Amino acid sequence: MKPNILIVMVDQLNGTFFPDGPADWLQTPNLRKLAERSARFQNCYTASPLCAPGRASFMSGLLPSRTRVYDNAAEFASDIPTYAHHLRRAGYYTCLSGKMHFVGPDQLHGFEERLTTDIYPADFGWTPDYRKPGERIDWWYHNMGSVTGAGVAEITNQMEYDDEVAALAVQKLYQLSRGEDDRPWCLTTSFTHPHDPYVARREFWDLYADCAHLDPTEGPYDFADYDAHSQRLMLANDYTKFDITDEDVRRSRRAYFANISYLDQKIGQLLKVLEDTRQADNTVILFVSDHGDMLGEKGLWFKMSFYDGSARVPLMIAGPGITPGLITDPVSTIDVTPTLADLVGVSMSDIEPWVEGESLLPLTSGTERTSPVAMEYAAEGSYTPLVSLRYGKWKYNRCMLDPDQLFDLDADPLEQTNLADDPARQGTVNSLRAKSETRWDLDAFDAAVRESQARRWVVYEALRNGDYYPWDYQPLQKASERYMRNHMDLNILEDSKRYPRGE
Repeated sequence: MKPNILIVMVDQLNGTFFPDGPADWLQTPNLRKLAERSARFQNCYTASPLCAPGRASFMSGLLPSRTRVYDNAAEFASDIPTYAHHLRRAGYYTCLSGKMHFVGPDQLHGFEERLTTDIYPADFGWTPDYRKPGERIDWWYHNMGSVTGAGVAEITNQMEYDDEVAALAVQKLYQLSRGEDDRPWCLTTSFTHPHDPYVARREFWDLYADCAHLDPTEGPYDFADYDAHSQRLMLANDYTKFDITDEDVRRSRRAYFANISYLDQKIGQLLKVLEDTRQADNTVILFVSDHGDMLGEKGLWFKMSFYDGSARVPLMIAGPGITPGLITDPVSTIDVTPTLADLVGVSMSDIEPWVEGESLLPLTSGTERTSPVAMEYAAEGSYTPLVSLRYGKWKYNRCMLDPDQLFDLDADPLEQTNLADDPARQGTVNSLRAKSETRWDLDAFDAAVRESQARRWVVYEALRNGDYYPWDYQPLQKASERYMRNHMDLNILEDSKRYPRGE
């Protein structure tokens, strides 16, 4: 019997807080319990440190240069298979509750059912423009107001969303338990926390009153001492308009940690339903984030950077066929799709030559990975694409506008010392540069991004003139098929909707 699959995705969760499951000071009993029976990937990297590009890559096993989802307003093409397509083709019921930041008219991408709308727009309105380097698009770019406004609230836009995501996912798990559909299922539950703004409910805020981790390990630099891309990100985040105090930083981090605990409670609800409905033993559970958050380290915030705080994410997999333990080899979120296919015996042979990710299952049984992990970034705060390779202990970053960067993550986990100009490291630099140049033609990458941006600006302007027909997903609910209706037999209905029966 093929296992069911529960994918739990969160948003902007820094993987350095998951060195081996959640850090011991995080108030996360449910995630800690899950970690104990999971394969835990200590060095998992996003394909791109931004929501839409990272998620399209996670679902397809392809980097943004292949999906063409370069930024948060780039269309995810319908002809790109996702894990939802692969599983559905093999007989799975596939369902999404929550965020996946699909841009374009296809708002399903292989999911048979979607329970919620998305929290972000599906159109081209958030398109950056490389023709205007340094331009701030104020109405949607991040700014530091998320930091200065950190604090407590009982309801926010994001809480309203995640409360609904969890409630509908719980309801769906109960529905699946009743056996009305005999297919195996894959339910993806995707939350928007702990993404900024850094605002948390009092119940979770109070858990971190005495937290010893409210100050970053490394404070801000003088602007001139930042690398070129970090300078661009600070300008894109409008840092000069805000006076960030130490207390602002501590409050932001406290709310962020509180929202991890908020998520832990939601995840606990899902896991309890699996246990209570006797589905847990035959369900694979995968926990992952789309990207991280610098959270004040080096004075940087949010994502969009190849530093580990932004680019490294937690990844844990538990269930039948998975050997628990810690895996330290670098891996990528693009490995999830081939891993799911491998786990459930689903063939991807028709497109396997074009998939860039690799199954993670061999690593859970002790095999080492020798191939580098690749990342790309071509969205707001960049003026041309940036690319990165994580290879063993090394991280090598390249951009046509900037000096190369080389970090030894074993000796320098905070990435404070760029070794690219170190005479003793030129053999490593030359080797990694050759690998990078073999993989990427940066001139061609830049040209493709510019063409995509220019086309989308024209389309968006045109579609906003006259009547506007949005692509935002409208969840469908057939009221005439819910609860009790007169085309149903009440006796059959009441029995079929009860699970377990006869107790």
